[in-house]
Amino acid sequence: MSSNLHTPITPKENYIRAAKHQNPLWLPMKSDSVNFAPRIYPDNVARAFVIDGQPYEGPVGGADIFGVVWKYIPVAGGSMVEPGNPFLEDISEWKEKVHFPDLDSWDWEKSAEENREFLDTDKLVTIWIFNGLFERLISFVDFEAAAIALVDEDQQDDVRELFQALVEFYKKLIDKFVAYYNIDAVFFHDDWGSQRAAFFSLDTCREMLVPYMRQIVDHCHSKGLLFDFHCCGKNEALVPAMLECGMDIWGGQPMNDKQMLTNVYGEDIMIGVHVPFGPNKPIPEDDDELYRQVEVFLQPYAEEADKKPIFLMDLKPDERVRRAFYKCSSKLLMKK
Repeated sequence: MSSNLHTPITPKENYIRAAKHQNPLWLPMKSDSVNFAPRIYPDNVARAFVIDGQPYEGPVGGADIFGVVWKYIPVAGGSMVEPGNPFLEDISEWKEKVHFPDLDSWDWEKSAEENREFLDTDKLVTIWIFNGLFERLISFVDFEAAAIALVDEDQQDDVRELFQALVEFYKKLIDKFVAYYNIDAVFFHDDWGSQRAAFFSLDTCREMLVPYMRQIVDHCHSKGLLFDFHCCGKNEALVPAMLECGMDIWGGQPMNDKQMLTNVYGEDIMIGVHVPFGPNKPIPEDDDELYRQVEVFLQPYAEEADKKPIFLMDLKPDERVRRAFYKCSSKLLMKK
């Protein structure tokens, strides 16, 4: 699996350069990476996101690594824990009821062999880890109780102990991924906000999440991996916390002000911007017009593109758009 843009360096190398702010030759695109969510990790099946080297025709939804049951929702294309019947009645029960799986018992050798060809690519290989710290807490006690537990002094110590135990588990999981797969980055899921605002304050995030997320990020970096944060919601106010964790990349959803975020934080974290075409703005049929529109789209980011690189979240990549974005951003960076 390789790029067909005939680039002077591999998409992987360029992606890493951009994320580390080390003179990328073009602004990377999400399609310069390969998403990898192997079925060996039960959360990928439970969350209905199996992406690996073999066709998957098995069930989706069901129990995750801790036995929490997820229900697949076809209209959403994903799974959720059915509310109203929490796995834990109280967060203090976690030591009694939360049992961590034995990672050594999983057939890693078989999974590595099944995915060898899939991972033989010149693109950035990004492995997904579902259910980060806050998402995991929600899955155990439901949303309202999880939000309260972050700020309730009587529950905070239990939350901290749970988060530290999860950190140690995720570090071991990442070690397995590194040992058996050719990966370059971790795509870590932990939604921190809604469409209108963050779920919690920056102070709460700094107190209850940053100390633990930072350990996971540091562990990724110690293994030579980039840390790409999947965090849905209008979370502009929490970007300082992301920086304190040392995160490399945050895509974010369109309701966030990407130009502002890039201007303010772009030297420290690579922000994702969404492809400027869609149902309400079709891709121009004429190549000259397509290139003109891409250049206009890039203009607000152009002046400091070398110091504050962005990446294009072309989640449903179109080859003509990819080529236009590659050529226009290459031209832009050559002037620096």
